[in-house]
This record gives sequence, C-alpha cells and structure tokens, in this order.
Amino acid sequence: MKYIQDLREGDSVNDIYLCRKKSSLVAKNGRAYDSLILQDKTGSIDAKIWEPGSVGIEEFSEMDYVDIIGEVTVYQKKLQLNIKRARKCREGEYNPEEFVPVTRKSIKSMYAELIQLANTVQNQYLRQLIIKFFVDDQEFIKLFQHSSAAKTVHHSFMGGLLEHTLSVMKICDFFSKQYSFLNHDLLVTAALLHDIGKTRELSSFPQNDYTDEGQLIGHIIIGVEMIDDKIREIPDFPKVLAGELRHCILAHHGELEFGSPKKPAIAEAAALNFADNADAKLEIFKEMFEAKTDSAWLGWQGLLDSNIRRTEV
Repeated sequence: MKYIQDLREGDSVNDIYLCRKKSSLVAKNGRAYDSLILQDKTGSIDAKIWEPGSVGIEEFSEMDYVDIIGEVTVYQKKLQLNIKRARKCREGEYNPEEFVPVTRKSIKSMYAELIQLANTVQNQYLRQLIIKFFVDDQEFIKLFQHSSAAKTVHHSFMGGLLEHTLSVMKICDFFSKQYSFLNHDLLVTAALLHDIGKTRELSSFPQNDYTDEGQLIGHIIIGVEMIDDKIREIPDFPKVLAGELRHCILAHHGELEFGSPKKPAIAEAAALNFADNADAKLEIFKEMFEAKTDSAWLGWQGLLDSNIRRTEV
C-alpha cells in the first residue's frame, strides 16, 4: 500500500482508502462531479470523480473503504487525486487500523506505565476508584486505550487519549515531587481521570466525531458524572475528597472561556491545568514539526496564536 503522505504529483494510484467525506457538486459549466476526502493513517487527500456515472465508478458512501484507481495531480498548489475507477470494498479486504491515524507508541506499553504510575496512589478511596475504572471495567478500558484525545486539535489519533493522559500524569507526578505542598494522590488521580469523558464525547474510529452527548454536555461534565457513578459504589468515600477531585476535573481547562465550569481554586487543580495545557500545546508543536516542508517557517497556528518556526539543529 502506498500511503497518502508518500504520494507525489504524477503518481498512479491503485489502492484502498477510507472515504471520509463525499459531496455531489456541480461545476460552473453545469457538469456534475463528486468531491471527496480520502484518508489513511498517514493523512488525507482531496479527490475528484469528474464522471460519477461512468463505467467503473461504483456506488459508495462516506465512511466506506474504497478501492481506487486514479492519478495524482496538483491543483492550487495542493495534491489532488483524480479518480478513474472506484469500488466499495468488502469486509476482510482491508485492515481498519491502516486507515485511521494511530499513536506511534505501543498501547500495551503505555497502559502498563499508566497503571504503574496509578499504583503510586496510596489513599484507599482513590485506589478503589482507580480500580473501578482501570481494572474492573473492561469495556471502559478498551474505549480508553483506543480513543483519541480530540477531534482535530491535539492527539487526534487512535491511542491519543492514553498517550495524552500518561503524559499529563507524568508531569503531575513531577509537580508533586517538586512542590511538596501538593497532594500527590489527589493530583495523580485527577490527572488519570481528567479526560475520561472523552470516551463518550467522541465516537470511535473511523468516525472520531462528536456524539450527541459530547455536543450537548461535553467531556468535562461527562467525566464528573462518570466519577460520581463509581464513587457511589464505594462505601464511605469522603465527601471532601470527592469534592476536591470533582473540582480538579471541572477546572482543568483553567478558564471559563476555555470550557471549564470553574476556575482552579485549589493548588492541585491549578497544577493539573498547567500539565494538561503544556502537553496539549507541545503536541501541537510536535505535529506541526512532522509536516514535510523545506521551509523552517511552518505557518500560523491559531491555537498557539503565533507563526511557528522550526528550530535549527
């Protein structure tokens, strides 16, 4: 298989891709055509079918896996795939993991490291809560390991939620060692649980899109509800501790305009916000650095509010 990131102008293509978007349009000259976005795990490419009803173009829809024959051209300085033949693939002709972005790290190794770090929590109630999610709830564990951390912003790939959560936990563990007034058990537990709501806010791959629950409620509130449900299963869980943990989750975006229902009122909530923000923004830098370009300047990044430049080595 030739991945999308390796396609160049003039290449002939005879491969399977995921049809992420498909629209039937009409050109200025009245000619009907289909506009598509095709995707594999390395990226996406704009594609066109200029003769939708012609021989060799079979019916297919968005989110279908499609066997494509075509040629790569350049239009307005961007690669475009002109499709000559297209056929919807049958089950078993493709491996879904080849068509969605996926972490480059081992999910098994990351999860083992996450559990190892979670085991440093000594508070009996927080340990029981962690076990409820990350040992007893096999359905949640599977979702957590394979979910993304976002639709597009950062860690928007399979395994991204796990990768992001582990990074935030490691930063928070460092904070707790550097600043002795921080409650290690509370902070590490909050880091572990801060984005669990994303397992319900976003749909599974290949869609990785907002669910109705995600649109209406959002992952912060969903996460607090999930925590509350588990806490109710733990006898005598301290009310104050539950409130502090819930506050950390509610405040982890730091500012009201960034989606937090509350601003940090305790040091652990502030530390969690710092760690979450640092990992998210540095991941944005990393993903920009992975773009193939001859220029050191990579362009404007709205979320970083800056024109980004690659450092000379």
